[in-house]
Amino acid sequence: MSRSLLLTMFRAAVDAALPERVLPPRLPQPPKGRTVVIGAGKAAGSMAKAAETHWPGGLEGLVVTRYGHGVRCREIEVVEASHPVPDEAGRRAAERILRLVQRLTANDLVLCLISGGGSALLTLPAPGLTLVDKQEVNRTLLKSGATIAEINCVRKHLSAIKGGRLAAAAAPARVVSLMISDVPGDDPSVIASGPTVPDATTREDALAVLRKYHIEPSRSVRAWLARPESETPKPNDPRLVQVENVVIARPQDALEAAAAAARQAGYAPLILANALEGEAREVAVVHAGIARQCAGFGQPAPPPCVLLSGGETTVTVRGTGRGGRNAEFLLALAVALDGHPGIHAIACDTDGIDGTEDNAGALLAPDTLRRAGELKISPKARLADNDGYGFFAALDDLVITGPTLTNVNDFRAIIIERA
Repeated sequence: MSRSLLLTMFRAAVDAALPERVLPPRLPQPPKGRTVVIGAGKAAGSMAKAAETHWPGGLEGLVVTRYGHGVRCREIEVVEASHPVPDEAGRRAAERILRLVQRLTANDLVLCLISGGGSALLTLPAPGLTLVDKQEVNRTLLKSGATIAEINCVRKHLSAIKGGRLAAAAAPARVVSLMISDVPGDDPSVIASGPTVPDATTREDALAVLRKYHIEPSRSVRAWLARPESETPKPNDPRLVQVENVVIARPQDALEAAAAAARQAGYAPLILANALEGEAREVAVVHAGIARQCAGFGQPAPPPCVLLSGGETTVTVRGTGRGGRNAEFLLALAVALDGHPGIHAIACDTDGIDGTEDNAGALLAPDTLRRAGELKISPKARLADNDGYGFFAALDDLVITGPTLTNVNDFRAIIIERA
């Protein structure tokens, strides 16, 4: 029952953010002139399909999504590229998208479809920088433990298209950007590094992030960030007055849908937070403490109950194992709970891909550590090696969904059964 409910709640969370459900009601009125559709992110293909299906007139355009996340459209071209480290396919797509929005008029509309993953997919290096420069910085930041806001601050200032630059290039056309949020706080300027959003961060902030995580950038990156031209468009930029940025799906929506599924099954849901950040293994220890308190003392919720949380944790990679932040969280949770009876859990990425692996996440049960012991697998050793994927794969406890074609960040649920 517990395993089935965990998977039901995860499916409800994903369904709440599917583009076909959330995008059509937010489409703007058609313009007098052309409608150009552009976009980037793991949900860009399915967003383009939903827009095309429900648009009352003609349109054209191009979106870029992750390999394996493409959707067939009639009028909008869908290109696939690499994530989380950008590649040449993404660079070419970003270059074409930038050209598409140039030389438009005030009668035209740019419909921009943005979702998580867009930062890596919409990669167009700033003048004087190469794709290799961006790949190196991106790869290092992803392993550093930096938050998504910090990573995207650097990305914006090394880009010719992010941090509001895409919208500035589209002026004087009207720009309506529909966004599926995968970031803590749902800040539009952080989602996919805000290509249509004015940027309050500065190049000095970007340099501070690199210093904080002891990242030594290439000579060309240092030279570019020293130039005033590396600064992004700010909130008072006149080129952005015709821009509207709308968040159409949020992590909170997903958690509320999961909470409804829990109530229907007879469990009291408790949403801890939709925007948790921090090291995955440290967040897991806190979750374990709350779960134990519920099980032992009925606080902050008596069993049977479900603890729900979202957000984006980080993993500082020190080992050589496989696994994303959800597998890391769940393995650390297993260690912290130490086989506590009556506690089951799931941790998955709502896009269906945990890091760079083929799983969305994994499942945890009270007998997880016992079964690992029978296979002579040490959970602490696997955690030290950042090998959450290998640990749960050996137990056949991975959750494999394939691409879900949406993305509202991580989903975590912990069931505490009545004793």
